Amino acid sequence: MMAMKSDMSGAAIIATTTLAAAEIGVHVRITALMMCAENSVSSTSQRPSDVIKHYGGTTVEVINTDAEGRLVLADGLAYADLELNPDYLIDVATLTGAATLSLGRQYAAMYSRDKKLAHQLFELGESTGDRVWHMPLIDDYSPSLESDIADLNHTADKGNFSAGSVTAALFLEKFVGKRRWVHLDIAGPARSEADSGENVKGGTAFGVRLLTQWLASFK
Repeated sequence: MMAMKSDMSGAAIIATTTLAAAEIGVHVRITALMMCAENSVSSTSQRPSDVIKHYGGTTVEVINTDAEGRLVLADGLAYADLELNPDYLIDVATLTGAATLSLGRQYAAMYSRDKKLAHQLFELGESTGDRVWHMPLIDDYSPSLESDIADLNHTADKGNFSAGSVTAALFLEKFVGKRRWVHLDIAGPARSEADSGENVKGGTAFGVRLLTQWLASFK
């Protein structure tokens, strides 16, 4: 639990990337959304089986209250899709332990239907050191998100698919419309447990170099 402070890494990466992009003068307009919430026990805490309504009207059955990150992230994605009309929609989050189990701490799990964009980010990851691996959005796992009392459940409770990072990405995809979207699950590389390579122990700022270089590639 002591490492949970690292769960603000996604918002920190978005803020820092935006500042870096402004400093170097990239030729694109950026709108940065940081979905920040306090997850603590109180009289108004969520309970398992609660149903919430997201921005845009999608209802979600809360199964595991510890999977709060995807709930706030879904609202941000829905808002961006419905209100901002972005050419690209990129989200960054320390979303799942399953991503760390899959790829360890050297790579982030990258999800996107846009193969060209994913390949570009993969190549930039190799050159910047913020390495990403293109993971599959497996449609056969989508039934795991079904709910008897809402449009979706948020932790893939139906069935036995055992692919937590994939099903989390499939959940988020429900909120992005038809956008050119990339989800970066940085749960593994967001934090280093020891001095290693270019990283000192602690937060790594993983993703800033990758996204700044990607933004700088637009002329």
